[in-house]
Amino acid sequence: MLEIIKSGQRHFSDFGWLKTFWLFSFASYFDPNNIQFGPLRVFNDDVVKPGTGFPTHPHNEMEIITVVLEGEMTHEDSIGNKAVIKVGDVQRMSAGTGLTHSEFNLADTPVHFYQIWILPDTPGLKPSYDQRNFQPRDWQNTLLPIASGMGFNDVVSFHTDATIYRCELEAGRSLSFDQTSGRRLFLYLRTGEITVDGQRLQACDQARIDSEQPLSLHAMLNTDFILIDLPSCKGWGYNQETLDGEKKDD
Repeated sequence: MLEIIKSGQRHFSDFGWLKTFWLFSFASYFDPNNIQFGPLRVFNDDVVKPGTGFPTHPHNEMEIITVVLEGEMTHEDSIGNKAVIKVGDVQRMSAGTGLTHSEFNLADTPVHFYQIWILPDTPGLKPSYDQRNFQPRDWQNTLLPIASGMGFNDVVSFHTDATIYRCELEAGRSLSFDQTSGRRLFLYLRTGEITVDGQRLQACDQARIDSEQPLSLHAMLNTDFILIDLPSCKGWGYNQETLDGEKKDD
């Protein structure tokens, strides 16, 4: 199954200092049919004005990945990290048992970034931090893993059996992705136009994919996109032993 969600179906909020598209239920936006996709819980497409930002706030039990597209963001957290996240940078916070952090745009131009929240495979982790820089040439016409919990080298690590890929695919070029049975794919276009298994997506469209066949991607225009490979999360909940129940003796 391949579900295409058009750009106009995203939830948009304008707070003056922050203009944001929320692709999943978040804060004041709630849709019971749009809570998460596998362990992917949040995908926010944010633009923050210069001299403004997110004041110190808490997180726990979440892998939080930030991908900066334009501008820069200054990060500071309660576990001792202070860093500037720039174009090409990918940052990860494992909130684990709990931390606080702030994010401010201290530059003279707006900062445009994606913030992605993925549920960890293991609860109760010690909070931690990772950050790396990638160059645009690294993701030209290839699916470049930029953050992963699947054992890739030279990527930002996190604690979920998932991988975030970035790609800029030139017009007329094609790629395929061999989707493993029982997994899901999430695709979000920043710019351009692409066909996914023959179905067309345009800028800021998204696709949510459940398939056991290799995924075929063909760029109609120069296209910049994020692809996330995720477990299906089928089977989350009680195991069979719990479902069998237990009768207590009187």
